Amino acid sequence: MVESGEDYRDAVLSGQRWQGRRFVRCDFTDADLRELTTSGCTFDHCDLTRADFGESVHHSSAFRTCTFDRTMLGDSAWTGCSLLGSVFVDCGLRTITLTDCDLTLVSLSGAVLRGMDLSGLRLREANLTGADLRRANLRQADLTGARLTETKLTDADLRGARLDAPALAAADMSGTRVDVDTAVLFAAAHGLVVS
Repeated sequence: MVESGEDYRDAVLSGQRWQGRRFVRCDFTDADLRELTTSGCTFDHCDLTRADFGESVHHSSAFRTCTFDRTMLGDSAWTGCSLLGSVFVDCGLRTITLTDCDLTLVSLSGAVLRGMDLSGLRLREANLTGADLRRANLRQADLTGARLTETKLTDADLRGARLDAPALAAADMSGTRVDVDTAVLFAAAHGLVVS
């Protein structure tokens, strides 16, 4: 069953358990989704502006090309989820837990992700322009094609992460922990010839 174009604005849906539901272009603006549990659900092109996802739990659900604008995400947990192409604007992200999630093409421009555990996440071609990733754990993360212009990576852990040389040239990486491969990429990005 597909719910398309439904209006859930201001709806109180807290504490519900959703399994296998599909939403397309639905409006969840200002909806109360606290303690919601989703499993195998799909949200395509949905508006989640100012929705409250506090303490919600999501397993193998997809939030594709969704708008998270000032969305409250405090203490939410996301496992095996896809957030492909979604946009996050002024969302409180520091207390969420992301495990084995795909954030390919996600826009997190200017997001505060300081100290978060983002290890192993897929952030391919993600927009991290101006994001605060200081002290973040990005071990084994896939940042291939990610935009890192003015991204703060001070004291972050990038060991085992996959990155592109041009992205490394654009980020603030003072004190960042890297492996040998990333160090070579960083040197090449700054015009050094490693032989």
